[in-house]
Amino acid sequence: MLRVLMYLVPLALTIYAFIDCLNTPEDEAKHLPKIAWVFIILLFWIVGPIAWLAAGKLRNVPAGGRTPSEWHRNHRTEYVAPDDNPEFLKSLAEDNKKDESLLKSWEADLRRREEELKRQEDNQDEKRGKGDKKDGED
Repeated sequence: MLRVLMYLVPLALTIYAFIDCLNTPEDEAKHLPKIAWVFIILLFWIVGPIAWLAAGKLRNVPAGGRTPSEWHRNHRTEYVAPDDNPEFLKSLAEDNKKDESLLKSWEADLRRREEELKRQEDNQDEKRGKGDKKDGED
């Protein structure tokens, strides 16, 4: 089992570093061009991936040197119910106004279409009526 781990751990590290290097934008690769890092990672199985992870990529450092976990400990966000959130309530009122105007425009469009269909049916009935009279006159 240990013999297998001797090959799997460096392989997993190489695959991780290779994918990380490929997903890193060109301007975030430090010290060498990105293509050089790819070759280093693939050619030097143990040293290459470790070098990439240690020095090859710009890492975002939190402001003030604080770790993210420390920041989260000091800045807890509390859940605010939607009915207590004035911004949410304001957005509801705006959404209701938009929905009402949309509904009114749909209703007006529906009325216009119904009237248009009714006119078309009346015109077709008139044409049929005239056609029937002409057939009866012959």
